[in-house]
Amino acid sequence: MLFICVPYLGSTMQGLLQTVRFWTTKRPQGLNSARPETGLRNTTVAEVLSTKGQDKAGSWLWCRTDDTVYDAVKQIAQNNVGSLVVLKPGEQHHIAGILTERDYLRKVIMQDRSSIYTKVGEIMTNKDKLVTVTSDTSILHAMQLMTENQIRHAPVIDGKIIGMISIVDVVKAVVEQQHEELKRLNEFIRG
Repeated sequence: MLFICVPYLGSTMQGLLQTVRFWTTKRPQGLNSARPETGLRNTTVAEVLSTKGQDKAGSWLWCRTDDTVYDAVKQIAQNNVGSLVVLKPGEQHHIAGILTERDYLRKVIMQDRSSIYTKVGEIMTNKDKLVTVTSDTSILHAMQLMTENQIRHAPVIDGKIIGMISIVDVVKAVVEQQHEELKRLNEFIRG
């Protein structure tokens, strides 16, 4: 069995990002040269969404700007997610922003506001401050954006909202890719 250690630097995500960069730039010569190039640079957000079952339109969770924060946070808890896409009233696929657990904690709880009387539009992260990706964004680039901006959720927008990707989705893709790479390395070593 082959073990390769990459030094840990900084936070967990930065260490993971450094490991991914190592594997995508320092691949041993001759390894699977007959196979088409795979890896995180070529794995797209669309592929990750399809494994989540989000390749169908409207499969992401949402609320509206005029909903109460109470109802939105209740939906977050019931669905065991960390955020909701926020739509304008009457709109189906045009995003107004995102509501995250962090928005709720900082803008409602820490300010002693009532979640029953506060509207989502008052506390959400507005569209102009959102970090988004497209379906053809590579997972490596999505991970870099999420790490640099210290966010855990990014809406996927191809002209209109088509899904949501989380840091958990990205980490799962990285782990799966590394597992496959280790299998290929073991096969290469065994000849």
